[in-house]
Amino acid sequence: MAAPLGEEGRLMVDTVATATAVRIRPQGITGERARALWAAAWPPIVFVVAVIALWELAVVALDVPPFVIAKPTDIAAELVASAPLLLDATWVTTQEVLWGFVISVVVGIAIALVVVRFRWVDRAVYPLIVLFQVVPKVALAPIFILWFGYTMTPKLVLIVVMAFFPITLNMVLGLRRVDEDQLLLMRSVGSTKNQILMQVQVPTSLPYLFAGARIAITLAVIGAVVAEFSGAQAGLGYLIQFSATQLDTALMFAALIVVSVLGLFFYYLIDGVELLVRRRFPHIANAAD
Repeated sequence: MAAPLGEEGRLMVDTVATATAVRIRPQGITGERARALWAAAWPPIVFVVAVIALWELAVVALDVPPFVIAKPTDIAAELVASAPLLLDATWVTTQEVLWGFVISVVVGIAIALVVVRFRWVDRAVYPLIVLFQVVPKVALAPIFILWFGYTMTPKLVLIVVMAFFPITLNMVLGLRRVDEDQLLLMRSVGSTKNQILMQVQVPTSLPYLFAGARIAITLAVIGAVVAEFSGAQAGLGYLIQFSATQLDTALMFAALIVVSVLGLFFYYLIDGVELLVRRRFPHIANAAD
């Protein structure tokens, strides 16, 4: 028969049990997260693999010429063989996208603040901004090149023209979606319109701003490629156009894949920044809910 434990022995057993539970709990959570991630990831993975396999089989079975459509295996080989060329083009396009996106954010936020702060600007300018979005952006690229030459400037202007609108639209929506009780409280203590705008409306609009930024970053990638179509000597858009003229469909599809991955990377980068902001300032997320 075992001897009864004293107070010190019971304390030691409790400490060991607590430490064991602390070690086990994160493993359970990690396993659950892994299973959840796999459950979300396997359907698109299986679908993509099936599409690629059918693509390869169809090209081989129908004996499609390589200048019409390349096989996935040829595209993969081209990605490896032309990696230095693709990396150089990606760097050029990345610079254009980042600079254009940053300028778009600044312009979009500035327009949204002015529109919400001054009602006459809302009535006079905002309808024209909406109307301007109907203009085909591809048609503007040659005009910008004529005005600014074959430099980075026309590319940045086209990116800004394409990307600023979702930022402005979403932020205006967020600035106007403010709790009326908060507005009444700020007015009751004598706050000015500018103080209300910066202390209440702007924090409330940040989740909407990030929603617009996710759309804007994808439009920035599209704008950079369109601008490179019209006049460029480097970049992924130039590489796509050049390979198309040379009937090099493997290189063209390889560049298209890189463009798609680049856009996806920037999209989730904005998503990650928003997650960090929400964790650092949880009251901002709560204000929009």
